[in-house]
Parts: sequence; structure tokens; C-alpha cells
Amino acid sequence: MTPLSILDLAVVTERSNPKEAIERSRDLARYAENLGYHRFWMAEHHNMENIASSATSVLLGHIADATEKIRVGSGGIMLPNHSPLIIAEQFGTLATIYPNRVDLGVGRAPGTDQLTASAIRPDRMQQVQNFPQNVRQLQKYLSKENSESKVRAFPGEGTEVPIWILGSSTDSAFLAAELGLPYAFASHFAPQQLVPALRIYRERFKPSDQLDQPYFMPCVNVIAADTDDQAEFLSTSMLQMFMGVVTGDRSPMKPPVDSMEGIWNEHTKYAVRQMLAYSFIGSGQSVKSDIEQFLDQTGADELMVSTYIYNHKQRIRSYELLAEVMKN
Repeated sequence: MTPLSILDLAVVTERSNPKEAIERSRDLARYAENLGYHRFWMAEHHNMENIASSATSVLLGHIADATEKIRVGSGGIMLPNHSPLIIAEQFGTLATIYPNRVDLGVGRAPGTDQLTASAIRPDRMQQVQNFPQNVRQLQKYLSKENSESKVRAFPGEGTEVPIWILGSSTDSAFLAAELGLPYAFASHFAPQQLVPALRIYRERFKPSDQLDQPYFMPCVNVIAADTDDQAEFLSTSMLQMFMGVVTGDRSPMKPPVDSMEGIWNEHTKYAVRQMLAYSFIGSGQSVKSDIEQFLDQTGADELMVSTYIYNHKQRIRSYELLAEVMKN
């Protein structure tokens, strides 16, 4: 069976608050561990009222503390926002407290709008250009080989936290292949370059100390329910959320509606549908069929799943159904 993992953003729903969103993520991680999911990752975003995962490394400690064996990690840390030394210390600390359970996925996108990105780090664009060098520096800080350097990461040095390259374009594929690192692709919102990025990564991959052959993990959206109709109904919360991405509305996630007619126009509908091309919505068996076809097409080594459902119990039910049908 292809391993299944979860990407979570601690989404704040309407009539809720960040504390409740974070506790729902913690609760979901416990369920995920019992259901046999392999990883539980969280992503760095900023200046978004509906996402509570901005302090990603802090949140991952909260998740790891509530679980025992599931791997926790970043999907990802936006490295140009940070000093590689600070990230090495943060994730080195996590790996010291929770050994052999921590992943460090890094990307180069801002995780926010340009104005906020500038507030995070005024020289961010220069750091984007330095992304490959900063990934190498991060590797060095986390390695035993850095013990003779004048600048060292404590805790962190020698933890060898597995680093992943995250991407939504072919640029990241070239880098992941060159460095011989596992590659996670954001096909759950940026599907257009999935196929060429995957081809580049596999064709150009160079073995490394961390990885001797390519390891590819795409992310997709999944909403599973007891019936196709119920899943389609629940998916309207996700559609409204991504409509907010297109229109710039960052308000908390809205409850599902009977129809999206009158809520979006044709232009917005097209843009959202394009973003969500790799979204599998339906009953357990319907979702299983679609996912198996996707896995056949991509040959993915692992599948990461993101599920945007307004009601927490129904979101857990979706992950339960997915785990059940993919085991059979």
C-alpha cells in the first residue's frame, strides 16, 4: 500500500478561533496516528485570518507532544523568510525532544502576499536567489560534519533531520534532483506543472547521503463521505475557501452550501477548478478509484492528503474512510 500522510494548516472556521483550530489539528493528529497515517505536516502561512499555522515549528512541537510515533514535519518552512541557522536550531530542538520523528520540508515561496513578505524580511528577494545555498547550509548545520565550524547549531548538530524540497513548479524539481533529496509537490493547489516536474526530478536525480533513489510525494485534496452527494455538499466549504484565495478574501472557512450558484461567477469558478484539478471528492469507493488512477499515472512513492471540511467530525470521518478503503 502506498503510504498516506496528511497536510494540515490549522484552518480557522467561521464562528471559531485560532485556539480551537490548533486543538482540532492536535486532535486530528491523534486520530491520524491511530489510523496508520505516516506523516502529519503543517505549512507556514502569514497574514491569513483563516490559517493558524504561522509559527510552524512551535505548532509541530504541540502536535508531536500529543502523539507517539507519527512523523511530524513542515510542509513547509519557507526558508527565504528565515535564517538557516535558526531553522536548524528549531528543528534540531524538535528532533532532540522527539528523535526519529521530525521532517523538515523547505520551500522558497513567501507563504503570503508581497507586502507581508517584505515585512517578514526586507531582503527576501535576495534570499530567494540564495535558496539552494541556504538549503546546503541547513544540511551542514544539521550534520555531524559541522563540528569543526565556528558557527554551529545547538541543539541540531548531528540530528541529520531529513530535509525535503517542496515545490509547485519545475524549478524545485531541478534542485531536489541535484541535491538528491525527497520531493513533495503542491499539486493540491498548483497542478499545472506536476507531470513535467516529476519527469525532471526522476530523470536528473543524483543519489546523496540522505537518499539513494528518487522519492516523490504529491499532495492532493480529498473529501470522502458516506455518499457522493454528501461529499459534494461538504466540498463547497473548500470551494469557498479557494475562491477566497482567488479574490483575496481571507476570512475564516465558511460552512457548506447547497449550491455555489450565485456565490461565484464563471471567471472565479474556472480559476478555482483549475487550482483544484487534483481533488478527489465522493464516497470512499469513488475516492479510492480516482486515487488509484492518480497513483498509477504518477508512480508516487507516498501520497499526502489535505482535507478542507468545515465540521471537525466530518473531516475526521473523511480521513477514516480514506484509510479504510486504501487498505483494502
